[in-house]
Amino acid sequence: MKINVCPGCLAPSNSTYCPDCRKKLFNGNRISHILNFRKPEFLKVKREKQNRISISGFQLKHSLKISSGKLEMTERGGEYILKPVPERILLNKNIIPANEHLTMQIASQVFGIDTARCALVFFPDGEPAYLTKRFDTDEKGERILQEDFAQIMNRSEENFGENYKYDSSYEEIALFAKKFIAAYPIEIEKFFRAVIFNYLFSNGDAHLKNFSLYRDKITGEYRFTPFYDLMSTRFHAPTESDMALELFADDFESADFKAGSKYTRNDFLEFAFRIGINKKRAEKIIDSFQNKDELIPEITNRSFLPVQFRKLYIEYYLERKKRIEP
Repeated sequence: MKINVCPGCLAPSNSTYCPDCRKKLFNGNRISHILNFRKPEFLKVKREKQNRISISGFQLKHSLKISSGKLEMTERGGEYILKPVPERILLNKNIIPANEHLTMQIASQVFGIDTARCALVFFPDGEPAYLTKRFDTDEKGERILQEDFAQIMNRSEENFGENYKYDSSYEEIALFAKKFIAAYPIEIEKFFRAVIFNYLFSNGDAHLKNFSLYRDKITGEYRFTPFYDLMSTRFHAPTESDMALELFADDFESADFKAGSKYTRNDFLEFAFRIGINKKRAEKIIDSFQNKDELIPEITNRSFLPVQFRKLYIEYYLERKKRIEP
């Protein structure tokens, strides 16, 4: 399969992963972007050993590791998570890997958001799959203490019902984070930026399990993990809410929201105030999402998102961006 951009960072390339991505993603190994196993083999392993090597979530996800210079499925010591096109019926499901990969690259490259390292890989028949490097293990392969906010809040289907991941607010996440994070003023700005990003890029599935904290082994302090599972879910669930969770922990509605049922700049300024970010700083963060109208199309048009979806992806972003303009 011939490609003309790096399937990691989307930089121009005429072969496979660029040297920088080989270093960051694969510890310098020359890994092919074409997997050496086919999807039917992948699904067969899933059926036979799903309790041991699958990772929870609505998509089929499996751990991989580098073995003899190739990515192989593994039961132990996984270094990567592979997410192929979902088997379930879902609108435009074939573009999900490219959608997530593009959105993660925009978050990282354009807006400087700390994200999980990721790339696209391809089955031998050309079908794409999303690959992300695990960040819950250290260089020695030892697990790093990490919990998502469903765990932190002690919420599960058993004690909160099937909607437990969504029965909360971003303000409540911040309030719980404040209990654990010593460097809260610094870390909460990262969270604030991620919330705005998800809104701008139509990620309507950023629920409690898509935000996590980890404990630094050296300092013992808690911090937000790199952000993950970023994608424009509007392509796959066009009727869903603009955001997976409410912004506010109470029934507050701004005048703008009451008028249009959509969050605007004033809502995010109120949200910032409630989670401990002063207005001047909040305005600066919100404004950092402006003036990117040339960069977004540039990277989108270099992505593996099919051509017919690229224009819509950009239009969705511009539509949301107008809502938070001064």
